[in-house]
Amino acid sequence: MTATLATASYIGATILFILSLGGLSNPETSRRGNLYGMIGMTIAVLATVSGPHVTSAGYAWIIGAMVVGGSIGLYASRVVRMTQMPELVALMHSLVGLAAMLVGFANYIDPAASAEFTGAAKSIHEMEIYIGILIGAVTFTGSVIAFGKLSGKIGGKTLLLPGRHWLNLAGLLVVIWFGREFLHAESINDGMMPLVVMTVIALLFGIHMVMAIGGADMPVVISMLNSYSGWAAAATGFMLSNDLLIVVGALVGSSGAILSYIMCRAMNRNFISVIAGGFGSDGGAPAPAGGVQPAGEVNPVLAAETAELLRESKNVIIVPGYGMAVAQAQHTVYEITKVLREKGVNVRFGIHPVAGRMPGHMNVLLAEAKVPYDIVLEMDELNEDFPDTDVAMIIGANDIVNPAAEEDPSSPIAGMPVLQVWKAKTSIVMKRSMATGYAGVDNPLFYKDNNRMLFGDAKKMLDEVLTALKA
Repeated sequence: MTATLATASYIGATILFILSLGGLSNPETSRRGNLYGMIGMTIAVLATVSGPHVTSAGYAWIIGAMVVGGSIGLYASRVVRMTQMPELVALMHSLVGLAAMLVGFANYIDPAASAEFTGAAKSIHEMEIYIGILIGAVTFTGSVIAFGKLSGKIGGKTLLLPGRHWLNLAGLLVVIWFGREFLHAESINDGMMPLVVMTVIALLFGIHMVMAIGGADMPVVISMLNSYSGWAAAATGFMLSNDLLIVVGALVGSSGAILSYIMCRAMNRNFISVIAGGFGSDGGAPAPAGGVQPAGEVNPVLAAETAELLRESKNVIIVPGYGMAVAQAQHTVYEITKVLREKGVNVRFGIHPVAGRMPGHMNVLLAEAKVPYDIVLEMDELNEDFPDTDVAMIIGANDIVNPAAEEDPSSPIAGMPVLQVWKAKTSIVMKRSMATGYAGVDNPLFYKDNNRMLFGDAKKMLDEVLTALKA
């Protein structure tokens, strides 16, 4: 393939990637968006493999790598459950960061790659390598820690080291200093030591950064790491003089940054406070015994009573949370929704922007269960309707329905926009226990007079509700 044809293919792939991002912005067009992305990636890979920079001697290695990578991807797509998607996404981000690191080192020690640049161009190229490895290293270890937290292998509690901000500042100054040494290195051997030191610091910073972030901020972490992986890909594109990688990396990086901003606004947080950590430090632990506790008594309810309340309702709003994902109860939720709608009940779903463990987590689960898109609404579209709602049913959600965000100025989540389920005539909260959410804050909703608590595994309880509805 000629260079002109490869460039034209890259332009076509870029257009398809942009169309893919546009399609993914709406559930109804998400399948088409995914299709555009797959076609674009296929074109990009074929154009790169058959391009002028790849010799026939390298085809065996490339085909072998594609077979191995494709096999791993196919296996993951078959065995990974929808509830495991957040940690899978984090793991994929780590691979992007690792790739950026390896490409950076390979590009630096390759004499042929270095020989192409002289003078100022050589300094710019080395700066691209240094920054690319830096971003890749932070993305790699940060994503691995995020994977551990999301999969439960690492606790959700924050690790706040004494003087952590000074440690970060000292690390940044050391990175800048060694960057100067790297750019002034006379040979590859001289430059390798500063590059390795910077890489080690960046790897440690990625671990420290995500370990200091609480479980309640994990949706923001996922979108943030998505942005980092995009910038790592863009840096790799600069190292390899590959226009497609630069454009696609910039698309992913900027869209991830915008999404992080949207998520922070949804939690009434700013990006710096997320990086600083401290929110969600209890990782879903039981409510502490000391301090001010919500007053009142809990009103438990049985599955049969829940079914009766739903049957007698005209308007029902269901608020799914991570508990629904863990119990894999989305299909039963759809069956209940179908039965209620057949009985003339107006059923809708209220989705908080940070429900679950990654952006759009609940939307993905409901789409998998074939819940109609037109009854899945965002928080802002539904909050005014709760006073006219007969039953608000909360399935495994906690912090996103906590009235303390609006009623208690001293609460750690004060000012965070929440779904106002307590304004419904009756709210039913499904939980395994009275444990707090990932923000580590007790929920006054549980003690309100119009609230009922349906304790137990969400899947088991919903199956009982469904049986009672059909009886």
